[in-house]
Amino acid sequence: MDIMETIREQVEGNPIILYMKGSPNQPQCGFSARTIEALTSCGERFAYVDVLSNPEIRANLPIYANWPTFPQLWINGELIGGCDIVVEMHEKGELSTLVKEAAQASES
Repeated sequence: MDIMETIREQVEGNPIILYMKGSPNQPQCGFSARTIEALTSCGERFAYVDVLSNPEIRANLPIYANWPTFPQLWINGELIGGCDIVVEMHEKGELSTLVKEAAQASES
């Protein structure tokens, strides 16, 4: 399968997916750690992909997303943004609402 097709399936097949360096339990960069902190505080399950152990995704996701950096948070097939955007949304209370709505919609 083409890597772009794999990325598309991951983005469209998971209501909440984070492309990050490392894992939620062991983030491998400060930006991923801060993003995980904000996302886990929302209290919903989410998928993640460690781009360090998936070099093809690491190389091609920035092209697919037209977004050069990691982490990347996608909700309902839409790129939300990276660390700064996610943390800012969390501080404003917007992230939790978006995450909870996506999680609830996927359960119904």
